[in-house]
Amino acid sequence: MAGDVLFGELPEQAKPQAARQGAPRLREPKRDQVELRSMDIDSLIGEDHVARVLWAYVQGLDLSELDNRIKARSDRPGHPATSPRLLLALWLYATSQGVGSARALERLCNSHDAYRWLCGGVSVNYHTLADFRVDCAVLLDRLLSEHLAALAEAGLVDLDTLAQDGVRIRANAGTSSFRREATLDKHLATAHAVVEELKREVEAHPDASNRRVRAAKERAARERHARLQAAQTALGEIKQKRQQLEDKGGNGKKPKEPRASTTDADARVMKMADAGFRPAYNVQVASAAGEQIIVAVTVENNGSDRVLMRPMLETLRAAGHLPQRHLVDGGFCNADEIEWAHREGVEVFCPPTQSKSGADPYLPRRSDGVGAAAWRARMASEAGKAQYKTRTICECIHARWRNWNLRQLPVRGIEKVRAVVLCYALTNNILQGHRLAAAAA
Repeated sequence: MAGDVLFGELPEQAKPQAARQGAPRLREPKRDQVELRSMDIDSLIGEDHVARVLWAYVQGLDLSELDNRIKARSDRPGHPATSPRLLLALWLYATSQGVGSARALERLCNSHDAYRWLCGGVSVNYHTLADFRVDCAVLLDRLLSEHLAALAEAGLVDLDTLAQDGVRIRANAGTSSFRREATLDKHLATAHAVVEELKREVEAHPDASNRRVRAAKERAARERHARLQAAQTALGEIKQKRQQLEDKGGNGKKPKEPRASTTDADARVMKMADAGFRPAYNVQVASAAGEQIIVAVTVENNGSDRVLMRPMLETLRAAGHLPQRHLVDGGFCNADEIEWAHREGVEVFCPPTQSKSGADPYLPRRSDGVGAAAWRARMASEAGKAQYKTRTICECIHARWRNWNLRQLPVRGIEKVRAVVLCYALTNNILQGHRLAAAAA
């Protein structure tokens, strides 16, 4: 009775139908059929695509120094070389997309629309891409300076106030590749013996095919011998720096036996942001405060920032960009370097560290010079604290690099690392400068 009141008259249920006869008709994919497609390369990407921005920048560059290296000329035989303009554009776009591998970039040039648009039908191989990136550090440094000058001339960036910050980037070397002096000597003697033995085998056996195999083995052994020699040299430099530190009084800790990497002799074990210790490089970045525009980049293998402010200021002075105000964090706080900067006419903004005695860090001390006393007074003022707040914007550059997958370096050696970092810096400035120009329009 209650059911009739709630639901009323329900429709009569249909009887289940019998099972259908025959197989169902379906549209299945057939991937072995041939299909002809017409494609306009220019329509592969949108009008406001990042690749177009980077290509427009590259088109306006003077790359004659790279063109002059090309041996294939109109009046002599030879296969046409890949355009340096195209190689530069490919690396700039790949950097903005977090692609750091030359092999991965080669694959993307055949499969990804944006890279295919940049190539425009030109094939590239990873050897050419890899060689171009590590050989153009001087060019990238020049382009970074020229682009910065153009932004300053347009009034988009102020170079009177700069901020400096360091980021430690994982080196392309394993922790187990670091060896002590005795182990290095042993490996070096073994490598030298292998090289000499392979040389004798190559000279004694004239057979062509076997000779090529032995020559390849000899080359690999020779390269390993060179890496071990570089590690020995680096070990000597580490021992010299430690001796200088001990002569100054040391840091109160018993020093461990020094080690150097047999893979990347320039890399050093550093304390990373997660408090772990790994082989890395300390990349120092000076940028326009509040603008996220990079002014200069240096690559160091010193894990401490404490002695790296003066080298950066000297680099800026050589480039003609010595600032009036220089903003750094507490890790750079060094009275000697603050005094040096004061003599050069640079006001340093850096929060003083709290002393163990609990004294007010803003009060002048007996050991302070004129520059250090002025620095403490400056940081105690409200105007100085307000000026220092603009420094935090520079850390957005490091965050952008992390988003671009710069977590471990794809190359070895400090010079090659510098070329890769300069590529990231130039890409950052091009895209950030484009945003600033669009906002000012």
